Formats: sequence, structure tokens, C-alpha cells
Amino acid sequence: MTTQAEATYQPQEIEAAAQQFWDQAQSFQVTEDSDKEKFYCLSMFPYPSGYLHMGHVRNYLIGDVISRHQRMLGKNVLQPMGWDAFGLPAENAAIQRQVPPAQWTWSNIDYMRKQLKQLGYAYDWSRELATCHPDYYKWEQWFFTRLFEKGLVYKKEAEVNWDPVDQTVLANEQVVDGRGWRSGAIVERRKIPQWFIRITDYAQELLDDLDKLEEWPEEVRTMQANWIGRSEGVELAFEVQGSDERLTVYTTRPDTLMGVTYVAIAPQHPLALQAAESNAELGSFIEAQSHVKVAEADMATMEKLGMDSGFKAVHPVTGEEVPVFVANFVLMSYGTGAVMSVPAHDQRDYEFAKKYDLPIKQVIRPADESESANLDECAYTAKGVLINSGEFDGLDFPAAFDAIESWLKSQNKGEKQINFRLRDWGVSRQRYWGTPIPIINCDDCGSVPVPENELPVILPEDVNMDGSGSPIKKMPEFYQTKCPKCGNDAERETDTFDTFMESSWYYARYTCPDQTEAMLDKRADHWLPVDQYIGGIEHAILHLLYARFFHKLMRDEGLVSSDEPFKRLLTQGMVLKDGSKMSKSKGNTVEPAELIEKYGADTVRLFTMFAAPPTQSLEWSDSGVEGSARFLRKLWRICMEHISVETAKLDRSQLNDAQKQLRLKAHSTLQKISDDYSRRQTFNTAVAAVMELVNAITRFQEEADTSAGNNQAVSREALEIVLLALSPIVPHFCHVLWQKFGHQTAIIDESWPEVDEEALVQDSVQYVIQVNGKLRGKLSAAKDADQDTLMAMAKEDDNVQRFLDDKTVRKVIVVPGKLINIVVG
Repeated sequence: MTTQAEATYQPQEIEAAAQQFWDQAQSFQVTEDSDKEKFYCLSMFPYPSGYLHMGHVRNYLIGDVISRHQRMLGKNVLQPMGWDAFGLPAENAAIQRQVPPAQWTWSNIDYMRKQLKQLGYAYDWSRELATCHPDYYKWEQWFFTRLFEKGLVYKKEAEVNWDPVDQTVLANEQVVDGRGWRSGAIVERRKIPQWFIRITDYAQELLDDLDKLEEWPEEVRTMQANWIGRSEGVELAFEVQGSDERLTVYTTRPDTLMGVTYVAIAPQHPLALQAAESNAELGSFIEAQSHVKVAEADMATMEKLGMDSGFKAVHPVTGEEVPVFVANFVLMSYGTGAVMSVPAHDQRDYEFAKKYDLPIKQVIRPADESESANLDECAYTAKGVLINSGEFDGLDFPAAFDAIESWLKSQNKGEKQINFRLRDWGVSRQRYWGTPIPIINCDDCGSVPVPENELPVILPEDVNMDGSGSPIKKMPEFYQTKCPKCGNDAERETDTFDTFMESSWYYARYTCPDQTEAMLDKRADHWLPVDQYIGGIEHAILHLLYARFFHKLMRDEGLVSSDEPFKRLLTQGMVLKDGSKMSKSKGNTVEPAELIEKYGADTVRLFTMFAAPPTQSLEWSDSGVEGSARFLRKLWRICMEHISVETAKLDRSQLNDAQKQLRLKAHSTLQKISDDYSRRQTFNTAVAAVMELVNAITRFQEEADTSAGNNQAVSREALEIVLLALSPIVPHFCHVLWQKFGHQTAIIDESWPEVDEEALVQDSVQYVIQVNGKLRGKLSAAKDADQDTLMAMAKEDDNVQRFLDDKTVRKVIVVPGKLINIVVG
């Protein structure tokens, strides 16, 4: 007998019971099992900010649904969770709250873990890791020393945004109107020693292996290819009158060489600094540019500014002299810090030439002679045919490229070269809350890696954050040490790693987090590559590129055998509220805890999966959440009413038409949602299909005699398909109902249901009957019924007959299996 309490859906009690069962059974802990196909599902791990927002919920829910479904397909599923725990936000929070970053971070981790568990994610918590724990970053330090010894790591001076008050390097995004985002101080462009890893050594492989990532979104592969930026061009040199300096430039358009009317150099170029020694105005210009943040992405829209250096460059072909301008659109950190400027055929060069009244010389015309290039309005940037180019006149782009490159090479003035937009990865940061770089700086021996037996170099956690730079730079007890080579006094590196370092290999460490003697062991090859990776499109370039690079480094160190870390990638859309991206800073995030308390975790999970496809933005809707709650209450009631009536075993040999129709609906729905879960990964359409099936079950039960054994049995079969199909999305709800249906096996351990092909075979089909195109009735007929039979059956319908009385049938149109339209006059 079902009690009143059981008849009412009570999510808090249900969810607590299900989670207690999973904990006691250790349902989600996995080990290597060679008898089962492995499936490694991973969502990008969170920064422990202290609370979950709906963007987190959605990201992790997608992975959880995929994991649970793959488990039901019989696979051995690994789904871990951990914390991307280092980084600048913890320092800012520590300064605001007057607590050390470690204390703030660990308390947040405890709180967020509790939040994740409330949502019922199927994580193997025995593999939990935090990147700020020495057990994790020890191996990152060890790996860095290996790369150092192989020559893949180096230190050089690099230009950075420097906040003189906070004493730290700022990312371009942290410079607002030329000032530090936190201190408000005028930011300086400063050269400081920075550590780099030679990602450029792997540029071609990183580009080529994009072709292997067939299960990645095409837009992500394109974004990575563009970031790597392989180009074929010519490197050539301009002599400089009155200087020993040669200006080396790289161009992908050697066909425009004869149109060079000036050369532009970066404000920090040695030639610019030399010119400024005798030109105070130029010195002031260069000084002003040192306070301006210039990201490559800003180049197209920024105002073009420059000054004549006074130097003249000698054209390598014609011998003509052209002015050398110091220009703000040239970056010293990109290429050689010098560019040949062809204003007739490059829009940036054109705008600069117009501003400073420099010559604009056309050397390319359209291939179609009936067309012309209007240089009064803008540059002509298309590839065409050379003019005003001496012996190269009349050549098209490929021919001109080869001919000019050949001439330059014969004169030792240039040659063909393959270049990459990609630059080596700068991994050092002047912040405190990060992995200490395991290098000791010795006056006699230079940079010396910390010996393996002295790792990890532990970051002191009991520090005072006063906002004036990294505290470990003021802690002699941390940085004072002895050189491992000569034994003399030396200093530890006080820079820490870019947090992209930690997130570039965490997926591999999950496979063997208890390994204390090595970075990875053979379990890594059992689980890798990750079969399904899930995260935001905002990580499409840097994080994914660095992780791919790190994986290849680990492969070459013998730690893994695969070439790529992530087999299939799903980039989920944003969660939007009131038509705008949910923002922590604006405080308009929806708080999952409040929703869980009000509706239960399963309602939150159901709405999140139902509201939009995973790859698209999800528009938040309070009414949508309420609608999901109503559906679960309705399904709970239907199931409890069904349980209260005794159910006989299904007898497939004694099915009437209505029973066959419900089985057809149930198994065709199952067929669809199996594809939605696996191939299409469109969980919203799967939920919609299940809701339609529930409606069909409701109609069937309203119209059928529930005392008839097969009616209850057919309903039972359809309801169990519903529960099994929904269990990856609303696992608590389905767990408890599955038990109430009398099953001894927990639903988490059930297999994905199989489609009964026999149920898909229709003995009869439903026809809509129209008279003169208007709906007048419906009928069920044998699927092979002929037109005369269908017409006779249609006339038996009283409503149809009413519209046929005293009329002449002119035509009967039959759409097999769908429609009978009787045309009368």
C-alpha cells in the first residue's frame, strides 16, 4: 500500500537516500578493467571561487549525463573532479579578506565539493586533486627540470606590462586606460627576465595533428590553426644608411616589394632607441608608447601613430632610399620588430601613409584588366598582376613570389621561409600564489635546476598579503639557498608558473593521483586519451593548445604513448539570464543552492538539460524551472499510481492495437534518444521525446482498462524505458522509483535498454481523414489496406459521413500511412 507521503514527490528525501546509497556502495570508484571498454569523461575543472554558478552546473552536468549513459552501455567509466586552485583571484581575495590565499582556497574547496555532491554528480572522489597541493605540483616542477635539461626551457628578457605599485606583471586585460586595474598606477612597458618553453619547436606537429581531431568542433580546430598561424613568405634585409644595423623583415607578399615606400620599426627597436639618443622629441614619443598596452588583437582598430627616425633604409632591389618610421603598430615581441610598408596594398600601411603624407605606389593591378584599384579610398589588398615592378611586371602572385625570392636569394639578400604566428610560451609570473619555478640562480653557475631529491620546492602558505608584490620575494628564508653545483650562496627563483601549466596536465594525473614515485605510471596509458572532454568555447585556443603541447612533451619523455590528450570535444554554450551573459562581477548569477533547496537537484538538472542544446547558450527561465518541477511531480504520480495496481507479465502474443501503438511509441522513442545521447549529444531533444512518451502513457492509461493484464504490462514497460532513459539526467528520482518498481539491482547498475525491433513493426497505421482538406476524423487500418477498403472504413465514421451526405465524391487522395483526403462537390 502506497502511503500519502510516498505518493507525493519529495526531492530532498529522495536525493539524500540516493546519494547515501551511492556513497556506501562506492558506485563511482573505478579501477582499470581490461574486460571492459574504458571511457574517460572529463569536464574542465573549476577554479575554487567558493560557489557554483549555473555555468558550472551546466558544464559538469553535460559530462555527468554522458558518463552515466556510457556506464549503462557497459563501459568502465572514469569521471574525476579536482580544483584549478592557483591564480591571481586568490591573491586578490586574500588582500580583501586579510587571510592567506591557501586558507581561503582550501575553505572554498570544501564548500564547493559539498555543492557538487548535492547535485549528484557521479565523480570518483577518490581521485580528487588540487593543483595547489605539493603532491601535485612536485611533478610539474620535476617535469620542468627535465625540459630544462633537454634545452626546451630558456630564460630571456621580455617586454611586459609592469604595475609599479603592485610590483607585478599584468595581462593586457588587466590594463585599463593605461593603468593597473587594481592599483590605478600608470603601467610601464618594461623588459624583465622571463621563462619560456619552446612550443614553437612543436608548431608544425600541433598544426598537422589537428587533422587527427575528427571529433572536435570544426570552429575550434580552425581557431587553433589560425593561432598557430603557419605562413610561407620571404625574409629579406634592408641596409640602413649611416648604421651597421640591418632591418630584417618577413613578408608573405613579396609580390608587393617594389611598392615599399617606408619601413616601420617598433618603438623598442634598437634602431629607434639609437635615433632617440639625438632626438628628444622621438625619445618622448618612445617613452609615451612604453605606457600603452598593445595587444596584437588591438592593432586593426588603434590609431596609427609614428615619427620619422631620421634613418633611411635602402631598398634591396632598386637601391632607393626610403624613410624609417618608428610606429606604434609594430610590436617588438612579434617577428623582428620591423616591417616593410606597402601602403598601396596594405590597409594599415595605407592609413599611416595618408596620415603622414608618405608616397603610395601601386605595384599590383587586378587580374581582370577591365577592373581598377581605387587608391583614393583604400588599399588594394587582393592578389593580382605586377605593374611598376621592372623585370617582374606581368607576373601573377605565384610566379612573382618565386621570381622575387629567387632574385633575392641570388643576391644574398633574402630567402623563402616558413613562419608561425605562434610564440614560445612565457610561463613565469611575478605573482605569489602559484607553483614555485624550480630553478636556483647562481652568480657563477647561472640557472641551475633544483635536484630531484629536493623537490618539491614548497610554496610557503603562512604569508601576509599586503598588496605590494609577492611576499616570497621578501622572504630570505625562502629564496636564500646554496647552488647545487658549486655549493656557493645562491637564490631561488621567486617567480611562479603561469596557471596554464597546472591545467595542461591535470587530466593525466587523474589516472594515477596516488602515485608518489613518478609523475605518471602505466595507468595513464590505460585511460588516455580522454574520450570526452567538455568545457567552454573560451578555452578553445590557449588551454587546449597548451594541453596538446604538454601532452606531446610528456609523450617524448616516455610518460604517455598517445599523441593527443582529448579524443572528442564538446564546447558548451553560456548560461544567459535576462538576455545577457551571467556575470559574477555584476552579481546576476542564479544561485544553484537556492534552486536545489526549493525544487531539488533533479529539477535543476532536468531544466538545464532540457532548455537548450549543450553547444548553444541557455536562456535562463524561472517558469522553465517550474515546468521541469511539474513534469517530475506528474511522472512521480503516474509511477506511484501504476505501482498500486498489480502488474502481470507482458504477453507479446496477445496485444491489441492500442497496446501495440504504445509499444511502438516507447521503442521508437528509445531508438531516438539513444542516438540523441550518443551520436548527436542533444540531450534537450531526448528529454522532449521522453516527455512525449509520458503523455502517450497518460493517454493510454486514461483510455485503457487498467485491470487488463497486458495494459498494465505495456504501461510498465514504457514507464521503465522512461526511467532508464531519464536516469542519467535525473538520477536520484529514477533511483528511488526503480526500487519502488521492485528491482533488486540499482538503476545505476542497469544496462541501457534495447530497442525491440518487433515493436517497431506496425500491423496497422493511423490515418487522418479529411473532407475537402479539412479534418473530419481518424481511423486505424492495416498497413497494406487498399484505397477501397480505406474509403469504406472512412465512411463508417459518423462525422465523416455527415460531410459526404448528398455530395458527389470527385476524388480520393491517399498518402500511404498518413492521410485520406476525400474531395467532394
